[in-house]
Order: sequence, then C-alpha cells, then structure tokens
Amino acid sequence: MHLLYRGLDDASVARHLGVGHRTVQRKVQRLMERLQANGRVALGARAQELGLLDGGEAGAGGAVRSDGGGSTGGNSRAIRG
Repeated sequence: MHLLYRGLDDASVARHLGVGHRTVQRKVQRLMERLQANGRVALGARAQELGLLDGGEAGAGGAVRSDGGGSTGGNSRAIRG
C-alpha cells in the first residue's frame, strides 16, 4: 500500500515486490473494493482515513495488508488479497 501511496504505478510496484504486473492490478482492485474506493487517489485517502498508513513517511516502514491489518514490520510483500 505504501508503494501505491508514494505514487508508483503497477509495473513499478510489481518490480519492487517481485511479482507480476497483473498480480498487482488484481490486488489494487481488491483493495479498492474492500475499502470502497473509486480509484487510486480515493484508495490512498480512504486508507489514510482508516489509519491503515502509519504516521511516518510513506514507504518508510511496513506495508498495509489488504485484510485491514496493520504494519507488517517492513515486509513489502504484504499486499495480499
């Protein structure tokens, strides 16, 4: 989630996480559905509203799990769905 919040596109997120581009697209879509967000900007705003992004600089710590959990302590593969 932090990579998305920093403004990276799906392909860049996929490279960072070592997964396929389409996998990231599916995960982002699932996150948008779960958080009832109608786009990437709305997704970031909704995640922030819900306190899913830690207070520090985006990308500086853990990632946010799509199941609504908190920080994973730096595990960047935490975008699950």
